[in-house]
Amino acid sequence: MKQRTAFLTLLLTLAFVASPFFTEPFSGFRADQLPIPQIDPPVQPEGYAFAIWGLIYAWLVVSAVYGAWARVDAADWHDARIPLNVSLAVGVPWLAIANVSAIAATVAIVVMAIGAIMALARAPYDDRWLFQAPVGLYAGWLTAASFVSIATTAAGYGIGFDAVIWALVGIAGAFVVATIVLLRRPNALGYRLAVVWALVGIVVANGMTNIIVTLAAALGIALLLLPLTRKASRQYSS
Repeated sequence: MKQRTAFLTLLLTLAFVASPFFTEPFSGFRADQLPIPQIDPPVQPEGYAFAIWGLIYAWLVVSAVYGAWARVDAADWHDARIPLNVSLAVGVPWLAIANVSAIAATVAIVVMAIGAIMALARAPYDDRWLFQAPVGLYAGWLTAASFVSIATTAAGYGIGFDAVIWALVGIAGAFVVATIVLLRRPNALGYRLAVVWALVGIVVANGMTNIIVTLAAALGIALLLLPLTRKASRQYSS
């Protein structure tokens, strides 16, 4: 069972990494996918931020190859692989889904995020840089991306608020989830930095145009980085 799960993780990871080559590019929901078109929604990070996928893809492949080679029977890896496989399985067709339906894509990316977060919660304490780090990076970006999708879709359907208020809701939601995850795994540096990276992208995208969104994202960045600055300060003073 453990061997099959390990090789399934490798297969799904490779399929996930290859999926962009078999689907149309996706850079946000098209105007015709939402009743109220969301062109450059304020909750969406600046385009450069999505380059993080290159690192996520590469590190997940390294993790999956190493796991299938050296940790094929490891019980702690096995427990974490199960929810990771669910996330990856949904992730393989995600780009194709996103090009068709904003609602379906939002549901799918939330499922991906939940699976990735569960995998991070179960991640082995050994081999930190070969499992926890790449999965944390993946889960952190998906945490932010899921709230981007929720906020964009909700604004696009005119649910309750306008795009700016939904951007604030999305930033707050991502921060709350990230805080909960980091209370369980405070040393999950990859997760923390991926969420911060997304928030920095939101700051860059909004600048002075939507100052309230910029300030909310900047506050989230400061609060997420505060534990690292405190730790560095203690180490320096000792």
